[in-house]
Amino acid sequence: MKRIEALSPLLISQIAAGEVIERPASVLKELVENSLDAGARNIVVLLDEGGVRRIQVEDDGHGIHPDDLSLALKAHATSKLAAEDPLNHIVTLGFRGEALASMAAVARVTVTARVAEAPHAATMTVSGGQVEGPRPAARSIGCSVVVEDLFGHTPARRKFLKSTGTEFGHCDELLRRLALAHPEVTFRLSHQGRALRHWPALTLEARVRGILGEEFLNQSLTIEDNAGPLHLSGWILHPTAASRAEQYLFVNGRFVRDRLLTQAVRQAYQDVLHGQRQPGGILFLSVDPTRVDVNVHPAKTEVRFEEGQAVFRFVWQALHKTLTRTTPGGLGFVEPRPPVNGDILPSPVQAGPMSSSRGVSGELPLPLPLSRFVTPLPGKISVSPRLGEPDPFHAALYGNPILPAATSSPPVQGPDTSPRLREENSNVPESPSFPLGQALAQLHGVYILAQNATGLVVVDMHAAHERILYERLKARHGVAGGGQTFLDPPHFTLSARELAVLESHGDVLTALGLDLALRGPQTVVLRSWPIELSGVDPEPVLRQVWADLEETGQSLALEARRHEVLASMACHGAVRAHHPLTLTQMNALLRDMERCERADQCNHGRPTWRQIPLSELDQWFLRGR
Repeated sequence: MKRIEALSPLLISQIAAGEVIERPASVLKELVENSLDAGARNIVVLLDEGGVRRIQVEDDGHGIHPDDLSLALKAHATSKLAAEDPLNHIVTLGFRGEALASMAAVARVTVTARVAEAPHAATMTVSGGQVEGPRPAARSIGCSVVVEDLFGHTPARRKFLKSTGTEFGHCDELLRRLALAHPEVTFRLSHQGRALRHWPALTLEARVRGILGEEFLNQSLTIEDNAGPLHLSGWILHPTAASRAEQYLFVNGRFVRDRLLTQAVRQAYQDVLHGQRQPGGILFLSVDPTRVDVNVHPAKTEVRFEEGQAVFRFVWQALHKTLTRTTPGGLGFVEPRPPVNGDILPSPVQAGPMSSSRGVSGELPLPLPLSRFVTPLPGKISVSPRLGEPDPFHAALYGNPILPAATSSPPVQGPDTSPRLREENSNVPESPSFPLGQALAQLHGVYILAQNATGLVVVDMHAAHERILYERLKARHGVAGGGQTFLDPPHFTLSARELAVLESHGDVLTALGLDLALRGPQTVVLRSWPIELSGVDPEPVLRQVWADLEETGQSLALEARRHEVLASMACHGAVRAHHPLTLTQMNALLRDMERCERADQCNHGRPTWRQIPLSELDQWFLRGR
C-alpha cells in the first residue's frame, strides 16, 4: 500500500488554483476586485486572445508597499482581513488572500506598484515557483498586474478553455457586472490592442443606460423599498418587455448567483409573463454584513443569508408591489375609485414596516431579526383591490356581479354601432385624464379602438376583460376560505428530507391551508385541501411545496395552482371575440382597465393594449412633409 506523503508547495498551489481560477474571466474578476478594494477610481483592462495569452489590469488605487510586494504573491496573505477581524463582517470584495498566489501557480504574474510615500515603484515577477525581484520600476501611484500564458504550467487545464471569442465574451460580461455595481469608477477595456469599452464615472442610472441601453430603462419599472436593515433598489423589465433573461443581482455591491433571490424574482412575475419569457432587471440588495455570509465559495459568487425567509419575502413583496401597478395609467396616473361599502381588501404587501421610509441602517437596533421588519406571506395572498358594485354600464358588460363571469349572462347586445357611432360618441364627454381615452369603434369584433390625448389606443378586449375578471376572482377568493375534508384522505410516502421539511415548516404548511398528519414513519395523510382546488391532484402540488420550502423556506406553489384555476375561470368567462359591444360597454371596459392591477397584460402575459402616437400616424401619411 502506498504511504501518505506531503504534497509539494507548487502542487498544493496548483490544486488550490482550480478552486479560484476557472478561466480568464476568473482572473479578471480577482484583479479588478483588488483594484476596487484599493480605492481605484480609474481601471484599465487590456486583453490578448480573450485573456488566455495576456491579462493586464492597471489602476490608480493606493498601491502596494515595496516591502509587502513579495508577501502579496504568497497564499493567504492579505491586507483586507486582520487576525482579530470577524469573518461575519466582511465589507471588501476580496479577503481570502489567495488570488494572486493561485495565478502565480498556473501563469506568469508580474506586479508593479507604488504607494504615495515611496519615491518610485517596485516590480516583481513569479512564474512556476520562480521569483524575480523585487526591483525598482517606474509608474504613478497605483498598481499594475500582468498575467501571461494562463495555464501554461498546467496544459491539462488549458485544453478545456473555449475559443478566443467565447473567453473574451466572459471577460466582457464580468466587467459589465463590476461596472454596474460601481458607477463611481471609470472603466476601460481593450482587446487585441483595440479599445472596445469606455464607461466614465457617472450616476447609477447613467451607467445602466450606457451598459444596458436606453431601451432597457424605457421598458423598466423602478424599484425602491426598505424594511429595517433591508434595502432594495434597481429596475425590473416590464412583463411585456421581459423577453430575455438579462438579470443582475447584487448583494452589498457584490454580484451573486443566488437561488433564493432568483426564486423570489421568478415568483413575483408569476402570472404576468408570456410563454418562455424570463424576468429581467438589475437589483441591488443592501443588508447588514453581519447577516450575510459571503465566505461560501472561493469564487465569492454565492452568499448565504442569516434569515433567508425574511429576505425572500422582502424581495418578493417589493417586486410584487411594483408589478401590481402595471396599469394603462402607469404608476398612479389614475386616481383610484373610492372604496364602496368597504370593499377594498387589506394588502399584506402594503401593510407594516415595508412602507417605512427609514434608511438601511434603520432606527431600531440591528440585533432584531429581519423577520421583524418583513410582512409574512399569508396562506391566502391577495394584493388586488375589489372593484365596487358595477353601475348599469358595467352590469351590461359583466352581468351578475355576485357570480363569476363564466356563469353570468352574456353582455347586453346593443344595436348596430355604425349608424349611431357619431351620435353615441358625442354624448361621452371628452376627458384627457383617461389614459385609454374614449372608445370609437370595434374592429372585427376583436379590438377596441379608442382615442386619447396622445393618439390611437388599440385594446384586445378579450385579453383585457380576462385580466379584470381574474383580479376580481383573486380578490373574492383572497379572503381566508375553508378547506374540504376528504372522506378517503390521500396518503403520501415522504423521503427523509421531505419529513424534515414537514417538521421544520409545519406552521407555513398550516398557513397555506394544508392539514397534514403523520400516519407512520414515512407516511403522511392529507386531511383537508383548499376548496378552490377541488379536482386538482394534490400530490404534485405538495411535492413542489416541499421542494420550495427546503430551498427557500417559503412556497407559492399552492397559490400558483389556485391562481391557475381562477385564471381558467376568468378566461372562460371573458367576453369572446366577434361579440359586438356598444360604445358604453367599451368605455366601461376601458375604465376598469385603468383601475385594474397588472392590466397591461392578460393572465397569460400577453399585452392587452397598445398606444399608437399621433406623430406615428402622421408619419404614415407623410403629414407635415
